[in-house]
Amino acid sequence: MEKIFDNTQVAFSLKSDTELDRAYFLFKMIDSEPLVRIGTAVTNFAIKAHLPVEGLIRATVFDHFCGGVNENDCLTVVDKMFTKGVSSVLDYSVEGKEEEEQFDAALEMTLRTIDFAKERLAIPFAVFKPTGLGRFELYEKLGEKQTLNPAEQAEWDRVVARFDKVCSEAHKKDVALLIDGEESWMQDAADDLVTDMMRKYNKEKAIVFNTLQMYRWDRLDYLKKIHEVAKTEDFYIGMKLVRGAYMEKENKRAEEKGYVSPICVSKEATDVNYDNAVQYMLEHIDKMAIFAGTHNELSSYKLMEMMAEKGIAKNDSRIWFGQLYGMSDNISYNLAENGYNDAKYLPFGPVKDVMPYLIRRAEENTSVAGQTSRELSMIKAERKRRKGK
Repeated sequence: MEKIFDNTQVAFSLKSDTELDRAYFLFKMIDSEPLVRIGTAVTNFAIKAHLPVEGLIRATVFDHFCGGVNENDCLTVVDKMFTKGVSSVLDYSVEGKEEEEQFDAALEMTLRTIDFAKERLAIPFAVFKPTGLGRFELYEKLGEKQTLNPAEQAEWDRVVARFDKVCSEAHKKDVALLIDGEESWMQDAADDLVTDMMRKYNKEKAIVFNTLQMYRWDRLDYLKKIHEVAKTEDFYIGMKLVRGAYMEKENKRAEEKGYVSPICVSKEATDVNYDNAVQYMLEHIDKMAIFAGTHNELSSYKLMEMMAEKGIAKNDSRIWFGQLYGMSDNISYNLAENGYNDAKYLPFGPVKDVMPYLIRRAEENTSVAGQTSRELSMIKAERKRRKGK
């Protein structure tokens, strides 16, 4: 397979020299773990104490990793990326809400992003998080097969209604809908609910997509199990495959509570698990659709190779690659340049509300070996290329 991801000219074609310098500065900072920890603590403190840091955050980390403070704000970025063939997934990244009115507000925002996607070729997917529409503890209780009391049952019925409203709108407007994965101890209830939505709305094709976090060793078996259900009940499966974002939290909880960690024993085991799931889905692509969310070059090359071997067109609408905005531009832009479907997750929301998301990203980058240094080496190579002109 031709190595296309080293082309930094394509990767950073949209970045001005100033933006490239900012990216260099940010990844240099993220590369240093103590700095991330200090920066995180200071930022959290400053936001809680209402210190005037929003402007600084907005001009640096926020603008690098986020599309804007609201959906209209994102359009400049969406349109700009689409000039290079890279699509966008508008991701309302406000986390940790607990109140009913906040869930209703998130529901309205998700419906708005579906409308947005309907009107724009550049936005092929909408997305939401299960805990954006309902309380974490409720999913957890259901996942543990505990009986809900009448008030909780009424609350859960509202969660189901919100899910149904979003999926039904996505189906009506023919907009594919990605539902994010979260912590394993709430995921069972979310999985069951998403599968119900697939049963209902994936009759003609995959509209509703669940997420499989492949750092969990049980997810390939889960995929096969759901496939059997789908064959029997005749619906399509949509899956976003990612490696996963809550590793330290998962391992820590397993240790504290004395159960076997759901996380693969090693990074290599996770990689194998991820690639096997991709292969399984490609073998059954007649009834599946895949959103391969990965910053891993090797996994991306493997998927490209499998597509070529199976004679699947690069732009087959059932196969998408995805990365996060502000990261792995060498993958996104080179895939698009070579005719593959690629979309960037574009987080948006008020600066202070999106900070938990941004902090998690920074921590995740530090914990994934090699991720930040790879970003840095690409940025350095492009700066050198430009200076040599």
